[in-house]
Amino acid sequence: MKYQGSCHCGKIAFDVEGEIAGAMACNCSMCQRRGSLLWFVGRDQLRLRTPESDVATYTFNKHVIQHRFCQACGIHVFGEGTDPKGNRIAAVNIRCLEDVELDAVPVQHYDGRAI
Repeated sequence: MKYQGSCHCGKIAFDVEGEIAGAMACNCSMCQRRGSLLWFVGRDQLRLRTPESDVATYTFNKHVIQHRFCQACGIHVFGEGTDPKGNRIAAVNIRCLEDVELDAVPVQHYDGRAI
C-alpha cells in the first residue's frame, strides 16, 4: 500500500509504502510530549516529495535518532535511524498520513523512559 503524508502546512510532503500492521506509542521524554504514533519502515520505503532543505532535525540523549520535523509548522513527520542489524529505518508518524483510520491501528506501548 502507498500512503501520502505531510506536515500541517504542507511544506514537508512524502510518500511511504508498506502495510501498517501496527504502531508504537513511546513514553520517552520526546514522544510523550509530541504524541506521535510511529510506524517503522525501511528508509528506502519513504520518499520526500519536497526539498530535504525544508526538513529540520533534532537529536537528543545518545544522538542516534534524527527526529525530523517541519521548520515552519513544527510538526514531527518522521524519525530516522538504524535498526540493530545496521539497516536504515524510518519511524513515520502515522498521524501525518492521509486516509488512515487511526482507531483501527493496533498500538503497542513502549517504555522509552526505562532506557
